[in-house]
Amino acid sequence: MPKKRNHIKSFKPISTASPSSSTSTDTSDKPSRSVNDLLANLRRTSINPSAASQSALSATAPSVPPAIREILQIPDTPAPAPRRQVRQRFDGNGRRLPAGPPPPRSWVSRQSADAAHEASSSQLRLTPRGLEGTCLPGTYLPSRGSLIDIVLQKLAHEWAIHRVYNQYHLYFVPNHLKAALIRYVGITSQDGLSLSDLKIILLPPPNTFGEDELDSLTTSNLEVNYLDLSGSACRSIRLKDVSDLLFSVRDQEPATELQESWDVSEAIPSPPRSLLPNLTHLSLALHPQHASSASWKHLLALSSKLSTLTHLSLAFWPDPCLTPRSRLATVSSPQGHRIPYGGTNLYSHAIDHDWSEALLVLRTLSRNLYALEFLDLTGCCSWFHALMAETGHDFVNWADHWGKITELRLYTGWTPRPKTLPSEKEKFTEAVQTARNVEKHIRTMRAGKGRFIVVERDNLDNI
Repeated sequence: MPKKRNHIKSFKPISTASPSSSTSTDTSDKPSRSVNDLLANLRRTSINPSAASQSALSATAPSVPPAIREILQIPDTPAPAPRRQVRQRFDGNGRRLPAGPPPPRSWVSRQSADAAHEASSSQLRLTPRGLEGTCLPGTYLPSRGSLIDIVLQKLAHEWAIHRVYNQYHLYFVPNHLKAALIRYVGITSQDGLSLSDLKIILLPPPNTFGEDELDSLTTSNLEVNYLDLSGSACRSIRLKDVSDLLFSVRDQEPATELQESWDVSEAIPSPPRSLLPNLTHLSLALHPQHASSASWKHLLALSSKLSTLTHLSLAFWPDPCLTPRSRLATVSSPQGHRIPYGGTNLYSHAIDHDWSEALLVLRTLSRNLYALEFLDLTGCCSWFHALMAETGHDFVNWADHWGKITELRLYTGWTPRPKTLPSEKEKFTEAVQTARNVEKHIRTMRAGKGRFIVVERDNLDNI
């Protein structure tokens, strides 16, 4: 049987016909233009109506041979506009810029401001002088902008080339310029001064002089009394290597024959020969970003051989500690307690106020360098308090061991900016106040009996 079909009736209202519908039906009968034609027409009309009409005529007009064009007196079609010449743009350094329009000025200014902000934050808010202000008084450095200064800076910038091609000529640099050259290379060179570089400057080239002439050549180093390793110490050159270079032990042939009697005098080993016997000024200023690589053990070992040192710079050195890598290490006791492995842990100075290990290191250093007259501790504000702390019988004796010091630098090494956080300004103020208290402590300890001391520190009026 056939299925039933249910016709669903629509209850929607029927709209009445409008006059516009009649017109739309009329226009629908006309041929419609394509989308490409409409876009092309819009491009022509948006540029120039007259030009659009001319271009439309020229585009629709068929091409005619020149002979027929002359007979029919048809005007020549205009030649196409010449293509815009591609111009290569270069910047101030002669580098070719990428293709395309230049970036907006707002982008360039914002990038330069961000780069300057990142550079200032990466340098830990250092003073503009940086390591340039760590030079020791009483030393010779060429005046700024002089011919010697320009030549030494050029040598330092191109040190990677000169250390290879001029390695046999650098030893013959005048002795009064060797210390300046070492300083310039350590601060300016990206990799710093290495041990081989120091040997090239201070030691004669091999196979150049005979054994008889070497003793007379080493006496030429008598004029060198200043060694500046700023920026290179504990970074590209170790203090242990410096000690081995300055105080090399002469190799002696071992006795092959047996002695017949114990009364026969034996050969006494000669003391280590000093490469710079008149060394009185030594700068071991660290690079602020590589201060964690300093070794107080190597410094104490080196200071035991430099008893004649009068000027020393320890700028940006970390807290005095013999085991800096063991600050977080602990050892379990038989009772089950956790005991710090080293003498200084993470909370020794800030919470416990325990400066026992720092005082032990400073007291040993003061006994070795008892002839010091100048000490630079720029950037060491984290342990300024150790200079006046007392733990039992341990303290820095400014009246006896370091009683000859007449000038002490206690700069913070950085300057707060106008947009500096209040916490950083408070830290800066506390460091300056601690330096002032150290000055009062030293003068009280000497009580007018020792030499008068001058403490160089920052001024709070500049904040």
